[in-house]
Amino acid sequence: MRLGLTELRVNSRPSFRSFSHDPSPPLADEIFRSARRSGAYTQGDATYLSLARAFSDAAPPDLPALRRLLSRMRRDRRPFPERVFIPIIRAFGRAGLPLAAIRLFDRLLPAFRCAPSARSLNSALAALLSSPHPFASLALPFISSALRRHPSLSLNLLTFNLLLKALCHSGSLDRALSLLRDHHLDAADGLRLPLPLRPDVYSYSTLIDALARAGRLDDALALLDEMQLDGVAPSTVTFNSLLRALCRAGDLHRAAKLARYMLLKGCPPTLATYNTLVHGLCLRGRLDDAAALLARMPRDGCTPNEITYGTLVDGLVRLGRPSDAKHLAEHMAANGLRPNEFIYSALIAGFFRSGDPDEAMRIWDEITTTTSSSYIKPNTVLYTALIDGLCRHGRMEAAEEALGKMTAEDCNPNVLTFSSIIRGYFQAGNSQRALATWHRMVELGCEPNEVSYSILIHGFCEEGKLKDGMMAWKNMLNKGCTPDLVAYTSMIRGLCEAGMVDGGMRLFNDMLARGDVEPDAVTYNTLFHSLLIGGNRTRAMDLLGRMLDRGCDPDPVTCNIFLKGLVVEGKGREFLDGLVVRLIKRERVEGASEIMEVMLRKCLAPEASTWEKVLRGVCKRKKVWRMIDECWGKMWG
Repeated sequence: MRLGLTELRVNSRPSFRSFSHDPSPPLADEIFRSARRSGAYTQGDATYLSLARAFSDAAPPDLPALRRLLSRMRRDRRPFPERVFIPIIRAFGRAGLPLAAIRLFDRLLPAFRCAPSARSLNSALAALLSSPHPFASLALPFISSALRRHPSLSLNLLTFNLLLKALCHSGSLDRALSLLRDHHLDAADGLRLPLPLRPDVYSYSTLIDALARAGRLDDALALLDEMQLDGVAPSTVTFNSLLRALCRAGDLHRAAKLARYMLLKGCPPTLATYNTLVHGLCLRGRLDDAAALLARMPRDGCTPNEITYGTLVDGLVRLGRPSDAKHLAEHMAANGLRPNEFIYSALIAGFFRSGDPDEAMRIWDEITTTTSSSYIKPNTVLYTALIDGLCRHGRMEAAEEALGKMTAEDCNPNVLTFSSIIRGYFQAGNSQRALATWHRMVELGCEPNEVSYSILIHGFCEEGKLKDGMMAWKNMLNKGCTPDLVAYTSMIRGLCEAGMVDGGMRLFNDMLARGDVEPDAVTYNTLFHSLLIGGNRTRAMDLLGRMLDRGCDPDPVTCNIFLKGLVVEGKGREFLDGLVVRLIKRERVEGASEIMEVMLRKCLAPEASTWEKVLRGVCKRKKVWRMIDECWGKMWG
């Protein structure tokens, strides 16, 4: 029965949302029955497109309504235009259902008599890449299958870039390089994908960023030169990826040169550029240079944001300068930027760790007072900083009180919160309360991680409870957690102190074989001490050679351990002098200088030739840093 015009005007118009909850098809059969075609337009296409857009643009996409819409379209048994399916494919991608997007693309021709083009192919590819799951590896097989079934399907530059991005996400960087340079790719099944396309700045930037993130800086920088030889001008995004990787690697010399080159190429620094450089300088402790960049930002039209200030505050705190960090936060507030919970948590943690718990508590009281202009509703980050600081100062009752207040305010503690309390009880010598807190953490649904297991193992081994430590170690491995450096060192120390030096060496070799973490001087010193006490000087010397080969510098504790073992033979000076020479040959000037200081404090005069080598190395190092300072000054002065 058809509705009359009067009835249509009187009845209220149903919303799109009401369709999504209606078990029947969203539109009546009469509207689309016996659809007539007029040229390229079929009656009902516009309505289907409107519904597809409405259901897809909802937040989140109305998937049941979309599936009913597709079912209605299949029952029509007529051709549909491709534009109707584009929003649906994209909606599946946003909803985290990339395989549903791929299936819909595959059914376009057989189920809807719609010949797909590069537009729907690119939408399905984007859905694969937008999903948090590792579906990027399916991109190449998907394109291969699409080209086999649709030989007339032509790929465009967006397809090229999406495939390039997919290869980068799946870790196939060498294949991505081959695709970029050769403009074609041989799939695993032998299908050759013709891609006679000229890469653009996005193509190069995608691969440069992936190489930089993978630590292949030399390849990334070489690709920067290559793109310019191909006539593609790099963008600020391209340079930012490289600067981020160089700063993360601590290579400030090349970062300074690249930043200057960026300016010469006419790429103005953005806020992301400044934040990257500030972060890199703070990581290396060069806060004066970071502050100079902060002062220059307004001249380049960049206003510092919470990330800029937060990075500087964190850098000052890490260098043990919480008072300066507090002044910077006040300067931030004076400039109209309100410090957030991350900045305040860094300040609270900084004052606690610098031995000023009263100032930390004063900041806490100020920001948690509702009448204060600095009021911030405490969240998990702030409460964890407070509880961790209280535990470090042995105030376990106050920490428990803060935990109770935290839960009363519906602020859920996380694994770091409980880990701080567990560490505090171990430091207070109360392993029973530490273990009870562990069980409470598990009961509340907080899954233990590497940090919490490390704290538990360290606490047990410090108290001589090696058996409990080994049980925690096995449980950690069964849970799929990777031991960190503290966990390895604690277990090695526990084994050595129990007289099981061979077991400690086996665990040490296992750590090297796994390659997840690299031993530091504390780990080596634990083994040196046990080996020399047991009279295994040869093994200790061999281990020292391995330590130097792996790039770990001996510290004063290492020197004292060996001096005690060699004092009877009177070869202490000869040993340290030779150690300095070995470090200089490896261009490890800082480590050599530290051992020289140990020798001088113990009145063990180095050889004249050793003095000369160390001085040459120190002067060369100072020259390099002076050149870096001059470079920064020329760029930003």
